Amino acid sequence: MKTGDSQSSQLDELESAQKDPQLIPDGLFIVFEGIDGTGKSTQLHLLAERLRQLGYAVVATREPTNGPYGQKIRELFVDRGAVSQEEELELFIADRDQHVKEIIAPALSDGCVVICDRYYLSTVAYQGANGMDQDLILKKNEDFPVPDLAIILEIEPAHGIHRIRNQRHEHPNTFEEEANLQKVAGIFSAMQQDYIERINGSDSIENVHRFVFGAVAKVLAQKATQQVES
Repeated sequence: MKTGDSQSSQLDELESAQKDPQLIPDGLFIVFEGIDGTGKSTQLHLLAERLRQLGYAVVATREPTNGPYGQKIRELFVDRGAVSQEEELELFIADRDQHVKEIIAPALSDGCVVICDRYYLSTVAYQGANGMDQDLILKKNEDFPVPDLAIILEIEPAHGIHRIRNQRHEHPNTFEEEANLQKVAGIFSAMQQDYIERINGSDSIENVHRFVFGAVAKVLAQKATQQVES
């Protein structure tokens, strides 16, 4: 999939849509992926607000969640060595299982657009960089819903760390060390799932959003065509 201005007619059509609530049969599942510091949270917020303005029912969420497993994962940001690689992976799987059952699956069933900040491709990248077998990680995630669109925001790890320090005013945690992010970025760049859209995250916020929305407009148009054909 490639971004560009070719979706301009789709954007115009979406922008002129009525503001009445619009539900999509089986919903639409969009995830933002990429290394830390790419601007995923910012772009998720901008996309969610724009889709809501167009009348779509939107559920914005993230992983790790704020649930019990997600809280245990956040403890690893301080001391990743507190658990084994296998235990760390199982925490992510357990957190995702609860997340899907309680939030993602019900929202999709209701016809909402679900937008998630990180999902199982991040688990593949980060746990893969930590030494886990990537195929094993994918197998452990095979029963979870597959995204309609995974937007991977790409950026140089050094630039991402600069943003963490100077824009978020945070000290990089144990997942965000540059050497680790180099490995993570390499795994993300090798992914070939057909639902992946790659966007340059180092561009301006406005330009990144324009490309993000162009990719989403394309998927929405495909959904609409499928509904007509069915």
